[in-house]
Amino acid sequence: MALLGGPAAGALAAAAPSVFWLDRADRPAPRPRLDDGGQDGRADVTADLVVVGGGYTGLWTALLAKEADPARDVLLLEAGRIGWAASGRNGGFCSASLTHGEANGRERWPAEYEQLHRLGLANLDAIESTVQRHGIECDFRRTGELTVATAPHQVEWLREEVGSGGATRFLDRDAIRAELDSPTYLAGVHSPDETAMVDPARLAWGLAAAAESLGVRIVEGTKVTGLQRDGAGMRLRTEQGPDVRAARVALGTNAFPSLVRRTRLHTVPVYDYVLMTEPLSDQQLASIGWRSRAGVGDMANQFHYYRLTDDNRVLWGGYDAIYHLGRRVRPSRDQRPQTFERLAAHFFETFPQLEGLRFTHRWGGAIDTCTRFCAFYGSAFDGRVAYALGYTGLGVGASRFGAAVTLDLLDGADTERTRLQMVREKPLPFPPEPLAYAGIQLTRWSLARADENAGRRNAWLRTLDRLGLGFDS
Repeated sequence: MALLGGPAAGALAAAAPSVFWLDRADRPAPRPRLDDGGQDGRADVTADLVVVGGGYTGLWTALLAKEADPARDVLLLEAGRIGWAASGRNGGFCSASLTHGEANGRERWPAEYEQLHRLGLANLDAIESTVQRHGIECDFRRTGELTVATAPHQVEWLREEVGSGGATRFLDRDAIRAELDSPTYLAGVHSPDETAMVDPARLAWGLAAAAESLGVRIVEGTKVTGLQRDGAGMRLRTEQGPDVRAARVALGTNAFPSLVRRTRLHTVPVYDYVLMTEPLSDQQLASIGWRSRAGVGDMANQFHYYRLTDDNRVLWGGYDAIYHLGRRVRPSRDQRPQTFERLAAHFFETFPQLEGLRFTHRWGGAIDTCTRFCAFYGSAFDGRVAYALGYTGLGVGASRFGAAVTLDLLDGADTERTRLQMVREKPLPFPPEPLAYAGIQLTRWSLARADENAGRRNAWLRTLDRLGLGFDS
């Protein structure tokens, strides 16, 4: 592997291979496992609703279920610790979009996009209200988002976004550099109302505490290994503890293998990687501006996303989206030196005025993606089990909507949400291995080529476009 040169050389030397958000003294202590909670031997545990997964989808499902029906007995089972996976290691972009952006939503559901947009904004408002109502200290700031063009062909794409009505304000080269100063910027768009920045781990911890305050039981270190019918309800097998019997089950397992086997080909786990800098000095921050503190993303297929933390660190992530043959999620894949080196080099190309800044943390993690780039929903076992999967990197906000849909499906409710075409239809599945791996690698290569060729998509990408298929993170 070639050594890094320029200002990136040495910037990674002291970066800890750990997740900044989770590497905190105030992280809640581990909760007991199911078999450590004073149960009588291995007798079955019962609940009205069992939620599997202690990430955002599961936490929102448990909290909303208890708010809607305080008498409902809700038990949440987490295999690891609350928020340890994607929910605790993402960039903290809490977007109103339910469709992974306007372009994807309009292309797939043109007749109901305005409704989806309205529901997404209401969902973001509800998240903000919940954070305030329960006093969740997660640095929730409705800063909006900047989208930047770093290649000439992307400037016209930004103008089209403004023309479609989805974005608010077009910024030419001088205007975007006055907002956030990078020599790579050619133009930008500021969307001020549709994205909030959050501390993702503290949001997860706060949602868990709020759910427990309402009576939700949460256990950690309890892996669910199987589902089966049990009379009018369901039985969940756990790896080491007792079985659990429930009237209804909500699944929030996302990147991990689904307990509903028929959905397993609908998602693949994609690894995304992140760097965190040391805090910027006042002088360093002044050298780049960033007064709005908005989150930032660029327009490339292999895109970067970045934001400021409450203590003025820069989180810098994206670009590589790595898929490994076999669909497995493994801790060893959380670290990828070649990606970290590439990200560090790109950081200093974007902000050369920050030369000398060091990175303190480097990490990665798996995101569940599907062929339509946004969550899909469904039920199994005659409506006793429901799920939301496939958020494709925008689950911080959309997971609350996914939880609400999951509860609607479990209740058999006819709602505005369940009537949506987006909710009623499923994406096409990925093919089995090794075809999935071959197709994804060809798609990644083609997307990189498009970035190098003024956005022009080759025959492979055009075919995927016609079929409504894709790969993203």
